[in-house]
Amino acid sequence: MALTFMAAVRTTRAILPHMIARGTGSIVNNASVNATLPDPLVIDYGAAKAALANFSKALSKEVGRHGIRVNAVSAGPVSTELWLGADGVAATVSTAKGANPEDVTHEAVKDTATGRFTTPEEVADLIVFLASSRTSNVTGANYLVDGGLSQGL
Repeated sequence: MALTFMAAVRTTRAILPHMIARGTGSIVNNASVNATLPDPLVIDYGAAKAALANFSKALSKEVGRHGIRVNAVSAGPVSTELWLGADGVAATVSTAKGANPEDVTHEAVKDTATGRFTTPEEVADLIVFLASSRTSNVTGANYLVDGGLSQGL
């Protein structure tokens, strides 16, 4: 909770008075599909990301009239060292289950529409777009970049 949720809350508290004084700003929080796809293997992470998504939505309602937009981006599996590295999720889960890391990797994306991991650049592009003036009336949203993993409407 301290790293995944409270770090964003503290950062927001630090910058928000300056944004309010300027009458403009954009906050984009990095949530996760685990905010709405509970997984018993990462209960604490999912709960913290759910709190962050809720915080983002609630804050958007509070500060929107001050010209400040707040959105969240919820990524599914992303092709980073965290997932695919020697000590990453796939390696850790494969060791715990006595499985092959490639099988764990395949399992992580088998239910996506695209059948692949999201790239870090795809997540970054969405964050930059949401922070830009091109989305000046977009606030309170939680955007998925998960290759179609999430099935909710």
